[in-house]
Amino acid sequence: MKRLAVGLMTTPEYNGWLSKKINDNIPAPSQEGTRLMEEYLRIVPSELEIIKQDFKKRNSKLEKKIEQLEEEKMHLRLEADVQKLEVKKLRKEKRNAEEDLDNLKTDYKKLRMLIRTAGMGKKSEKWRQEI
Repeated sequence: MKRLAVGLMTTPEYNGWLSKKINDNIPAPSQEGTRLMEEYLRIVPSELEIIKQDFKKRNSKLEKKIEQLEEEKMHLRLEADVQKLEVKKLRKEKRNAEEDLDNLKTDYKKLRMLIRTAGMGKKSEKWRQEI
């Protein structure tokens, strides 16, 4: 078998293509989708850390709600205390009014008895006859 040794035969188009070739035909990366190194180095939080952060947010919201409810509870207690004092005052006034009414009734009965015993309880016709 005969072999033929032929030297390199290249065309100008091939030479142009070969000079543009980078890294064994791997094209250079485009600058469009590149990110900064800080983004690559940023630590991605784990699922547990995300749950912890969510828990802290919910916990802070609930703590604020508890504070509001405690404040409202304190206001309601103060309001209830004021209402109790007003009720106590009104009961005392009612008791005093009832005592005054009872005193007036007894005074009226005494006065009626005095009028009868003094003879002043006569009707106007009896007085006219006597005069």
